Amino acid sequence: MKLFKTSLVILQFVLLCTAHAALYKDELWYQQHPIKNLTVTENAINFIVVGDWGRNGHFQQKEVAEQMDNAMYWLDGDFIVSAGDNFYPDGIASVNDPYLKSSYEDIYSGPHLFEPWYVVLGNHDYRGNVQAQIDYSKISKRWNMPARYYSKTLSIPESSDELLLIFLDTNPFEAKYQTEEKYAAVRAENGQAQLSWLEQLLAGSTAKWKIVIGHHPMYSSGKRYGKTDSVRQKLEPILEKYKVQAYFAGHEHDLQHNQIKGKTVQHFISGAGSAVREVKAREFTEFAEAQAGFTALSVSQNNILVQMINAKGEIIYRTQIAK
Repeated sequence: MKLFKTSLVILQFVLLCTAHAALYKDELWYQQHPIKNLTVTENAINFIVVGDWGRNGHFQQKEVAEQMDNAMYWLDGDFIVSAGDNFYPDGIASVNDPYLKSSYEDIYSGPHLFEPWYVVLGNHDYRGNVQAQIDYSKISKRWNMPARYYSKTLSIPESSDELLLIFLDTNPFEAKYQTEEKYAAVRAENGQAQLSWLEQLLAGSTAKWKIVIGHHPMYSSGKRYGKTDSVRQKLEPILEKYKVQAYFAGHEHDLQHNQIKGKTVQHFISGAGSAVREVKAREFTEFAEAQAGFTALSVSQNNILVQMINAKGEIIYRTQIAK
């Protein structure tokens, strides 16, 4: 019996050492894989935006997920924002759909990705059961989509200022979805009610920084160049009226920053979570690259820092919005 107890103590010690070694190995991995030239802002709300990712690990989804975890480590990230098209090609069927595990839970399994995810709906999500994605918020600790559109106000560290994040369902504003049979579910949504909610929310907000997230871009340097009129006509007047600083979208499978002369809102696309396609410079293009990746934001009292990171863990673009 004494020998057995001694062996048990030795085994427990070995297991404890192994656990500590595993933790050290994790820490060591991050130290050996720095994101070169990443700017880390103190006293900021740090988060990342990724869109158009749900492809069961195919294309570069896994590589992007690894670098998302890496960036969240270095930034001490607070949360992740998904800009829609969460599950290709036809959304999910129910909260028990195996795609939730194989394309989301199993892919975004890095230790620093277990922070809140704030999610919006893309057009491919509307081909499935939209309510299931909302209901998954009650099952998953990190998945947050309380409704088709919603908002969140956050306090900026070491200041009295706030950040207002607005998450929209832009699908009802895309005119062609009103006639295409595969988007029949979109026609049940009241787009005007959402616009009224948006204007009322912005009119009543005292937040210093306002960022709006939706799936469809208003301006694009990619495939949808010149094809976003219906979304822009609905949203741009309201966002400009209330001086929203930035609008983030997906839908295009690339990374973009577009700035329209004479306009307040800066337009970003972060839809490169898995597959990518060609882009090119347009009259309003500040940056456009067909590289898989995501966008990191740091919102502090004095500015919003935007850094775009590719699947290799490289900073490929950086800009600031000051106020």
